[in-house]
Amino acid sequence: MNYKDNIDLKKLPKHIAIIMDGNGRWARKKGFLRAAGHEEGTTAVRDVVEASAEIGIEHLTLYAFSTENWNRPKLEVDTLMRLLVSSLKKEIKTLQKNNIRLNAIGNLKTLPKKVFRELNEVIEKTKTNNRMILNLALSYGSREELTSAIREISLKVKNNEITADAIDESVINQHLYTRNFPEVDLLIRTSGEQRISNFLLWQIAYAELYFTKTLWPDFRKENLFEAIYNYQNRERRFGKTSEQLS
Repeated sequence: MNYKDNIDLKKLPKHIAIIMDGNGRWARKKGFLRAAGHEEGTTAVRDVVEASAEIGIEHLTLYAFSTENWNRPKLEVDTLMRLLVSSLKKEIKTLQKNNIRLNAIGNLKTLPKKVFRELNEVIEKTKTNNRMILNLALSYGSREELTSAIREISLKVKNNEITADAIDESVINQHLYTRNFPEVDLLIRTSGEQRISNFLLWQIAYAELYFTKTLWPDFRKENLFEAIYNYQNRERRFGKTSEQLS
């Protein structure tokens, strides 16, 4: 089945988020070092990013490195950081060619200085692009994000900048890393695992969840189109009944 030809371009999810899982297992299956899986994963990123822009997705958020990933072996973390820098340098042409703006969320100050500098350079160079926003979640953890938001709001209440009664969902949204983004419509996780892993817990409250056994390095645009097709064939009720939506 050609999923792309069966996608309704008028009913695309505005915001897709992807947990890119399976790089290590992909490498292990092939007898390679884990670094090879991460390297091949960048090919999947390029393919999915270009495909998303091609069909008209407005926001794409990729879970690139979590707060928990810092606990991995130092060699693997160092490899991931080097790969991130080299990828940013190489992919700037792809971003510019496709008119894609780069953004990043997470506790970015914990990134190595070289990574932080390269990241900000690419963000600056692509800031006027307006076809799609590619959002990298780096050193990101949703619980840390929510804790930080609560701390900021509490401080504002203490300083009489806002009253406790005024705190609602919109106030919380404005204190999250994703304050300028719509809520996630479709969350994809590769590799067969079926968990959220501390990713965008607030933002995926009404997202459709799509799990695939495909390992991330093997994930390509056809897999993305299949996920979108699956999404479009679900009924999103947001707490209402089917009869209310008809």
